[in-house]
Amino acid sequence: MTDTVAIDDVADLEHRMISSNRIEGTPVFDRYARKIGSIHSLMIGKESGQVAYAVLTFGGFLGVGSRAYPLPWSMLTYSREHRGYCLDLRYEDIEQAPYMTLDQADRPHTSEEPAYRHWDEYI
Repeated sequence: MTDTVAIDDVADLEHRMISSNRIEGTPVFDRYARKIGSIHSLMIGKESGQVAYAVLTFGGFLGVGSRAYPLPWSMLTYSREHRGYCLDLRYEDIEQAPYMTLDQADRPHTSEEPAYRHWDEYI
């Protein structure tokens, strides 16, 4: 099993593309390298086909009560060292941002404040 993981890691380093399925569940770290959550899903423009947002989730217990934060894809940088995505933000910055909840079909629903527009000043 160890050899398979090593081969997969080498293969990933050689490819510029990655399946969205492999991104889901990838850890996300703040500017201090603290794990703050993981990527729940990607939001892709229907017409452009481009990834617009990564939905970061954290909090709750076994998925119940967790918060979903849509972050502009351009704010995330992949770190080979951490084997996850890094943000140039603090955990507290994200925790204070507007968030969404997930329904039973795993679709994000917005809160009162538009969660997608919150990060516009950062990009």
